[in-house]
Amino acid sequence: MSRVASGKDQFSLHGLTGWGSSMSGVGKNWQRCAALVSAAVLMSSALGGATAVASPAAVAAVCAGGVESDFNGDGIRDVAITDPLATVSGQEKAGLIRVVLGGGKGVVTVSQDMANVSDAAETGDQFGFSLAVYDANLDGCSDLAVGMPYEDIAAVPDAGLVQVIYGSTAGIGQGTPSLGFRQGADGNMADAYEPEDWVGFSVAGGTSATGVPFLVIGVPGEDSSGFTDMGLAAYAYGVTPSITSFHQNSPNVWHDPASGNRFGAAIAATSRHFAVGTPGAVIGTADQAGGIVAFKPSLNTDNIPLPLFGIGQDGTGTGDQAAESGDGFGTSVAMAPHRPSGATANTESLLAVGVPNEDIGSKADAGAVQLLQIAEAGTVTETQWISQDITDVDETAEASDYFGQRVAATNTSPGSVGTASTMRLAVGVPGEETAAESPDSGGVQLFPMVGAAGASDAWLQPGNGIPSAAAPRQFAGMSVGAAGAQLYVGMPYGPTVGRAVYAYSWNVAPGGAPAQTWKPGEGGIPAEAVAFGAVVR
Repeated sequence: MSRVASGKDQFSLHGLTGWGSSMSGVGKNWQRCAALVSAAVLMSSALGGATAVASPAAVAAVCAGGVESDFNGDGIRDVAITDPLATVSGQEKAGLIRVVLGGGKGVVTVSQDMANVSDAAETGDQFGFSLAVYDANLDGCSDLAVGMPYEDIAAVPDAGLVQVIYGSTAGIGQGTPSLGFRQGADGNMADAYEPEDWVGFSVAGGTSATGVPFLVIGVPGEDSSGFTDMGLAAYAYGVTPSITSFHQNSPNVWHDPASGNRFGAAIAATSRHFAVGTPGAVIGTADQAGGIVAFKPSLNTDNIPLPLFGIGQDGTGTGDQAAESGDGFGTSVAMAPHRPSGATANTESLLAVGVPNEDIGSKADAGAVQLLQIAEAGTVTETQWISQDITDVDETAEASDYFGQRVAATNTSPGSVGTASTMRLAVGVPGEETAAESPDSGGVQLFPMVGAAGASDAWLQPGNGIPSAAAPRQFAGMSVGAAGAQLYVGMPYGPTVGRAVYAYSWNVAPGGAPAQTWKPGEGGIPAEAVAFGAVVR
């Protein structure tokens, strides 16, 4: 499969053109979405320089530990908000991250121009295009894994790079120097770097059940085994990481290697399992129908993470699930730890797979989500097939809704047996139209991951639950994130006045108000913003 002219044009605005699956010949509405991206860019606010607002917080002796997204170790949750299109030191679209410290301790700007971060901000890098939070060195402070798929390596465009930026009691990026992951003879990942490999298009990290920190890096543009854009993933494990790479031509990894599979386009992980999306995979005779492959975060005798299973829509057994060309099963994935009845720990994982280009009846690209239950041993059960046309679910499936373009999942009570109120799912619906005058304003729909989807769903949209007023091409639902008891909804696109990040309870009532808001120009956050909230963790 050939690539289209420019990788940066395809994947700009955090994968917005992923609605059409972003590579030539992929998806059903590629050209339309590219036009929407251009419109969103034109609506962006003026580019501004990145400045840091230093935290005056006292330095603790050791990291408190036990709190997710705690980058300064004070035992209070922080929030990391990316703006991958921001200007840094005059470099347009270099990208940055605003880390808002919990407890009112200030805002820190993280970019490649920080003293402890290697390399430098460059035009078009899109630092913060993808983001994972985990404790990479097991010191109790959270660390950031930052994807930059459009980083040029030497003279090679869009080869891609991932930087791990360490938290510490002195602050994020103030202790241990950053650690970079990239390909090439002078890099630490397998294979030579090539144009449009997109190392870091997706990242997911965690700590395995045996206490080993790990990071999975998606490289969906990798050409391998004679196949263009077959894709690849890298697995980095340990405090001083060892790295191994794997793909669909590795031993016992599901499905045939082929051009355009884009293995690594999406990744999600828990301590027990991780899943890799391959949304371009051919299923039967259906081109780019898509699939996912699941692994354990531990090495097998082939020196790769242990493959468990792979599945596409031909492998699922309920609902309207025949694999069709361009469905894009695996465009997005989210995973949450699950404690089944009778168990004493979270031995299972619940996995949500987005199928945003699924046709629901005659409604093209309405979208759907498949829920899977992964047992500790790695066996899989299909539990729910969710669309906006199933029983008791609010809203109605419509053409070009792209329900499932983004998904986020959580377990709000990891010490308890999973229930409908604790195992929760958020589905982005960025093509939803609030009204005829607000095309593609978008929305976010919440569901239980246990029990019937329509039993406790909730709908949020601009002007009703999402405080930003409805406007054309806001694409609400393109940014959803999970952090324990909080759901993050980012609004990086549309009118400048609407740019913000909102935090909700996972059991918010339909149209309910957010519990907290972060907005450029308020609360110590610099006013300069282009795609503020593209990713939130």
